Amino acid sequence: MERTGAGVRSNSMLKDFRDFAFKGNVIDMAVGIIIGAAFTTVVSSLVNDLLMPLLGRVTGGMDFSERFTVIAGPAGNYATPAAAKDAGATVLAWGNFITATISFLLVAFVLFLIVKKLMGAFKKEEAKPVQEKAAPPAQEVLLTEIRDLLRNRAL
Repeated sequence: MERTGAGVRSNSMLKDFRDFAFKGNVIDMAVGIIIGAAFTTVVSSLVNDLLMPLLGRVTGGMDFSERFTVIAGPAGNYATPAAAKDAGATVLAWGNFITATISFLLVAFVLFLIVKKLMGAFKKEEAKPVQEKAAPPAQEVLLTEIRDLLRNRAL
């Protein structure tokens, strides 16, 4: 049974996709994305669980993640941004923005350090000259030639 032009085209497309999806670069990229997601979780915990409480302590107990301003909607004294939103207010959650900005800066700084370290390692490898095997001294060359001549004469 012969395939039509559309069937051949779809098989070719599936083959092309399979070739693309299982190349080493795509798998490396997927591993990088997974590690990046895990790294982001660690940095988020660092910011939310360690740095922000310390920053809050320095600023007199202010918890930035709960800082907000109601810009429109029902008036009231809301304890959290979520409570204000539930009441129908329009909320400017500037504390969350500060927390996200600090998290971004930390991630960017750590990635900068990692890339700088890796680039330094690559530059060191490139800077190393390729050491060629030194030529043996002239005496050794002559002795090797004499040995080879004697061996050929004995045969």
